[in-house]
Amino acid sequence: MPVKIRLARHGRKRYAYYHIVVADSRAPRDGKYIERIGSYNPNTNPATIELDFDKALTWLGKGAQPTDTTRAILSYQGVLMKKHLLEGVKKGAFDEAEAERRFQKWMEEKEAKIQAKKDQLSSESEKDRKARLEQEAKVNAERAEKLAKRNAELAAEAEAETKEEEAADTDEATEEAAEETPAEETKAEEAEEPKAEASDEETKKEE
Repeated sequence: MPVKIRLARHGRKRYAYYHIVVADSRAPRDGKYIERIGSYNPNTNPATIELDFDKALTWLGKGAQPTDTTRAILSYQGVLMKKHLLEGVKKGAFDEAEAERRFQKWMEEKEAKIQAKKDQLSSESEKDRKARLEQEAKVNAERAEKLAKRNAELAAEAEAETKEEEAADTDEATEEAAEETPAEETKAEEAEEPKAEASDEETKKEE
Protein backbone atom coordinates (compact mmCIF):
# COMPACT_ATOMS: atom_id res chain seq x y z
CA MET A 1 0.00 0.00 0.00
CA PRO A 2 1.62 3.32 -1.08
CA VAL A 3 1.74 5.62 1.96
CA LYS A 4 2.19 9.38 1.85
CA ILE A 5 2.83 12.10 4.37
CA ARG A 6 0.57 14.96 3.37
CA LEU A 7 -1.65 17.81 4.57
CA ALA A 8 -5.35 17.56 5.47
CA ARG A 9 -7.17 20.88 5.25
CA HIS A 10 -9.16 22.30 8.18
CA GLY A 11 -10.46 25.71 9.22
CA ARG A 12 -12.80 28.19 7.61
CA LYS A 13 -12.66 29.82 4.19
CA ARG A 14 -9.62 32.10 3.70
CA TYR A 15 -8.24 31.02 7.07
CA ALA A 16 -7.20 27.41 6.55
CA TYR A 17 -4.83 25.42 8.72
CA TYR A 18 -3.65 21.86 8.10
CA HIS A 19 -3.04 18.59 9.88
CA ILE A 20 0.08 16.68 8.89
CA VAL A 21 -1.07 13.10 8.41
CA VAL A 22 0.14 9.75 7.17
CA ALA A 23 -2.45 8.34 4.77
CA ASP A 24 -3.02 5.98 1.90
CA SER A 25 -2.29 7.87 -1.32
CA ARG A 26 -5.57 6.57 -2.76
CA ALA A 27 -7.67 8.07 0.04
CA PRO A 28 -9.37 11.51 -0.39
CA ARG A 29 -7.28 14.49 0.67
CA ASP A 30 -9.39 15.26 3.75
CA GLY A 31 -10.61 11.69 4.23
CA LYS A 32 -9.48 8.82 6.40
CA TYR A 33 -5.82 8.74 7.45
CA ILE A 34 -3.56 6.27 9.24
CA GLU A 35 -1.99 8.62 11.79
CA ARG A 36 -1.74 12.33 12.51
CA ILE A 37 1.81 13.48 13.23
CA GLY A 38 1.50 17.26 13.45
CA SER A 39 -0.13 20.48 12.30
CA TYR A 40 0.76 23.43 10.09
CA ASN A 41 -0.70 26.95 10.34
CA PRO A 42 0.44 29.31 7.52
CA ASN A 43 -1.63 32.23 8.85
CA THR A 44 1.06 33.31 11.32
CA ASN A 45 4.42 34.91 10.51
CA PRO A 46 6.54 32.84 10.66
CA ALA A 47 4.25 29.87 10.10
CA THR A 48 3.41 27.75 13.15
CA ILE A 49 4.51 24.13 12.85
CA GLU A 50 3.90 21.39 15.39
CA LEU A 51 5.47 18.05 14.51
CA ASP A 52 6.08 14.74 16.21
CA PHE A 53 9.71 14.45 15.15
CA ASP A 54 10.19 10.76 16.03
CA LYS A 55 6.98 9.60 14.33
CA ALA A 56 7.81 11.55 11.17
CA LEU A 57 11.32 10.05 11.14
CA THR A 58 9.91 6.55 11.70
CA TRP A 59 7.45 6.84 8.82
CA LEU A 60 10.17 8.13 6.51
CA GLY A 61 12.26 5.13 7.51
CA LYS A 62 9.34 2.86 6.57
CA GLY A 63 9.25 4.35 3.09
CA ALA A 64 6.42 6.91 3.38
CA GLN A 65 6.72 9.57 0.68
CA PRO A 66 6.08 13.22 1.62
CA THR A 67 4.32 15.61 -0.74
CA ASP A 68 6.17 18.73 -1.87
CA THR A 69 4.73 20.90 0.90
CA THR A 70 5.28 18.35 3.66
CA ARG A 71 8.81 17.72 2.37
CA ALA A 72 9.55 21.42 2.85
CA ILE A 73 8.07 21.26 6.38
CA LEU A 74 10.08 18.16 7.29
CA SER A 75 13.23 19.78 5.94
CA TYR A 76 12.52 22.93 7.93
CA GLN A 77 12.11 20.89 11.11
CA GLY A 78 15.31 18.89 10.50
CA VAL A 79 13.66 15.51 9.96
CA LEU A 80 15.23 15.03 6.53
CA MET A 81 18.63 16.10 7.90
CA LYS A 82 18.38 13.53 10.69
CA LYS A 83 17.34 10.85 8.21
CA HIS A 84 20.33 11.71 6.02
CA LEU A 85 22.73 11.44 8.98
CA LEU A 86 21.28 8.08 10.06
CA GLU A 87 21.82 6.74 6.57
CA GLY A 88 25.44 7.87 6.87
CA VAL A 89 25.72 5.90 10.13
CA LYS A 90 24.32 2.79 8.42
CA LYS A 91 26.90 3.12 5.66
CA GLY A 92 29.67 3.47 8.24
CA ALA A 93 30.70 7.01 7.27
CA PHE A 94 30.60 8.08 10.95
CA ASP A 95 29.18 6.88 14.23
CA GLU A 96 25.96 7.88 15.98
CA ALA A 97 27.74 10.32 18.32
CA GLU A 98 29.15 12.21 15.35
CA ALA A 99 25.74 12.13 13.65
CA GLU A 100 24.13 13.59 16.79
CA ARG A 101 26.83 16.27 17.09
CA ARG A 102 26.33 17.32 13.48
CA PHE A 103 22.56 17.35 13.91
CA GLN A 104 22.73 19.50 17.05
CA LYS A 105 25.05 21.96 15.29
CA TRP A 106 22.65 22.15 12.35
CA MET A 107 19.68 22.71 14.70
CA GLU A 108 21.48 25.51 16.56
CA GLU A 109 22.22 27.29 13.29
CA LYS A 110 18.62 26.79 12.19
CA GLU A 111 17.22 28.13 15.47
CA ALA A 112 19.57 31.13 15.26
CA LYS A 113 18.21 31.93 11.79
CA ILE A 114 14.63 31.54 12.99
CA GLN A 115 15.26 33.78 16.00
CA ALA A 116 16.94 36.38 13.78
CA LYS A 117 13.90 36.39 11.54
CA LYS A 118 11.56 36.78 14.53
CA ASP A 119 13.68 39.65 15.89
CA GLN A 120 13.64 41.34 12.50
CA LEU A 121 9.86 41.00 12.24
CA SER A 122 9.47 42.33 15.79
CA SER A 123 11.73 45.29 15.03
CA GLU A 124 9.84 46.09 11.83
CA SER A 125 6.55 45.81 13.70
CA GLU A 126 7.81 48.20 16.38
CA LYS A 127 8.99 50.67 13.73
CA ASP A 128 5.61 50.49 12.00
CA ARG A 129 3.84 51.07 15.32
CA LYS A 130 6.01 54.12 16.12
CA ALA A 131 5.48 55.48 12.61
CA ARG A 132 1.71 55.09 12.98
CA LEU A 133 1.79 56.84 16.38
CA GLU A 134 3.85 59.71 14.97
CA GLN A 135 1.49 60.07 12.03
CA GLU A 136 -1.51 60.00 14.35
CA ALA A 137 0.08 62.65 16.61
CA LYS A 138 0.78 64.83 13.56
CA VAL A 139 -2.80 64.54 12.36
CA ASN A 140 -4.13 65.36 15.85
CA ALA A 141 -1.84 68.41 16.06
CA GLU A 142 -3.08 69.65 12.67
CA ARG A 143 -6.69 69.15 13.75
CA ALA A 144 -6.06 71.01 17.02
CA GLU A 145 -4.40 73.87 15.13
CA LYS A 146 -7.32 74.14 12.71
CA LEU A 147 -9.80 74.03 15.60
CA ALA A 148 -7.90 76.75 17.50
CA LYS A 149 -7.79 78.91 14.38
CA ARG A 150 -11.51 78.41 13.81
CA ASN A 151 -12.29 79.28 17.44
CA ALA A 152 -10.18 82.43 17.15
CA GLU A 153 -12.06 83.45 14.00
CA LEU A 154 -15.41 82.84 15.69
CA ALA A 155 -14.31 84.86 18.74
CA ALA A 156 -13.18 87.73 16.48
CA GLU A 157 -16.49 87.65 14.62
CA ALA A 158 -18.44 87.67 17.90
CA GLU A 159 -16.36 90.60 19.20
CA ALA A 160 -16.92 92.53 15.97
CA GLU A 161 -20.68 91.93 16.18
CA THR A 162 -20.67 93.11 19.81
CA LYS A 163 -18.85 96.32 18.86
CA GLU A 164 -21.30 96.92 16.00
CA GLU A 165 -24.26 96.46 18.36
CA GLU A 166 -22.72 98.86 20.90
CA ALA A 167 -22.09 101.43 18.18
CA ALA A 168 -25.67 101.08 16.95
CA ASP A 169 -27.02 101.54 20.49
CA THR A 170 -24.87 104.69 20.90
CA ASP A 171 -26.17 106.13 17.61
CA GLU A 172 -29.77 105.49 18.65
CA ALA A 173 -29.22 107.19 22.02
CA THR A 174 -27.69 110.21 20.28
CA GLU A 175 -30.61 110.49 17.87
CA GLU A 176 -33.12 110.26 20.73
CA ALA A 177 -31.30 113.01 22.63
CA ALA A 178 -31.28 115.20 19.53
CA GLU A 179 -35.02 114.69 19.08
CA GLU A 180 -35.78 115.60 22.71
CA THR A 181 -33.77 118.91 22.73
CA PRO A 182 -36.09 121.05 20.45
CA ALA A 183 -39.14 120.21 22.58
CA GLU A 184 -37.41 121.45 25.71
CA GLU A 185 -36.38 124.70 23.95
CA THR A 186 -40.02 125.25 22.85
CA LYS A 187 -41.23 124.83 26.41
CA ALA A 188 -38.66 127.34 27.62
CA GLU A 189 -39.77 129.86 24.96
CA GLU A 190 -43.44 129.37 25.89
CA ALA A 191 -42.59 130.00 29.52
CA GLU A 192 -40.77 133.24 28.62
CA GLU A 193 -43.65 134.66 26.50
CA PRO A 194 -46.08 135.32 29.43
CA LYS A 195 -43.30 137.08 31.28
CA ALA A 196 -42.76 139.38 28.31
CA GLU A 197 -46.48 140.13 28.08
CA ALA A 198 -46.60 140.91 31.81
CA SER A 199 -43.74 143.36 31.43
CA ASP A 200 -45.58 145.17 28.62
CA GLU A 201 -48.73 145.54 30.73
CA GLU A 202 -46.75 146.93 33.68
CA THR A 203 -45.11 149.45 31.39
CA LYS A 204 -48.54 150.66 30.13
CA LYS A 205 -49.87 151.08 33.70
CA GLU A 206 -46.95 153.21 34.71
CA GLU A 207 -47.58 155.50 31.81
